[in-house]
Amino acid sequence: MSITYEDLCKAAQQCLVTAGSSYTPDRLAAYEKAASAEKNDNARWFLQLMLENAQIAQREKLPLCDDTGTPHVLLRIGEQCALPAGWLKAIREGVAAGLLTLPGRPMAVKGDGVQRVEQSQGLFENSDALEHAPVITRSVPGDKLDLAVLMLGGGPEIRARTRRIFHKRSMEKVIGEVAGWLSEEVSLLGCTPAIPAIGIGRSQVEASALMLEAMADGDLSRQNEWERKVVDAVNATNVGPLGLGGRFTVMGCFLKIGPTRASGVRIVSARPCCLVEPRVGKATLG
Repeated sequence: MSITYEDLCKAAQQCLVTAGSSYTPDRLAAYEKAASAEKNDNARWFLQLMLENAQIAQREKLPLCDDTGTPHVLLRIGEQCALPAGWLKAIREGVAAGLLTLPGRPMAVKGDGVQRVEQSQGLFENSDALEHAPVITRSVPGDKLDLAVLMLGGGPEIRARTRRIFHKRSMEKVIGEVAGWLSEEVSLLGCTPAIPAIGIGRSQVEASALMLEAMADGDLSRQNEWERKVVDAVNATNVGPLGLGGRFTVMGCFLKIGPTRASGVRIVSARPCCLVEPRVGKATLG
C-alpha cells in the first residue's frame, strides 16, 4: 500500500494530539504502582492527582500541561518505502493542524533573528505558527514508515545537558557521571517525578538525536541494568514528586547508545523529562 500526502498529514496531526494529551500505557501503570507504594502522604496525593489529570486529558483530548511543548518529529523510513512528493510539507501541515486541534499554547515569537532572540515583537496569536524542530530521519529495513511526534517542554530543556565524559573505558564511569548531573538538575526541575532520557554518541548533534530516540522508544516496563542504575542514584536524593520528598524522584530512565569512535571521550546528552514527559505519539504507515 502506497503512502499518500494525505496519509502523512493526517498521521502527523494525530500523533501530535496523542502526544500532547495522552500517557502511554506503561506510564499510567508506573504512576499507579508508585501511588500505591508511596508512603509519604503528600507525595502520594500528588501522584494520584497526576493520574486524575492524565485520565481527564486523555478522555477529553486536552493538553496534559499548560506548556504544550515544541514539536519534534522522528522518522524511520523503510529502505523500500516510497514517500509522496512534498512529504516534508505534508508533515509540516499535519503538525500545524495538530497544534490547532490539541490546542497548543501560542508560543511562536515574531520578528527577524535578533528580534526573536530578544522577544521584542511579541508572539503570534495562533498556535499553528509554532514550527516543528528539524526532522530527524533514519533508514531502516522494510517498506514501512514509522512516524513519532514528541512534544518537548521548556522546563526540562533548561535542565538538560550535553557534555563530554572521559570514559576511562568504563560504562560505570559514564553512567555515574550522568547520574550525578541528573541528580543536580532534577532537584531544580520542580515538576517531578521525572524520566531521564540519555543519548550517547560521537557528537553533540548525534547524542541529542539519540536522546530523542530514547524518549520515543522508551518503555517503563522494560528497564535495563544501566537505566536502573540511573534510577536508583537519582531516587536516592529523595526529592520526590513535586519536591515533596518520597521514594519516586524519577519513574524510570530511557537510554540509547549509538555508534562510537576511537576516543577518550563520549558525548552524552541527558534530559530530565518532567512529570508529563516524554510526550510521544506514534504511527506506522505503509
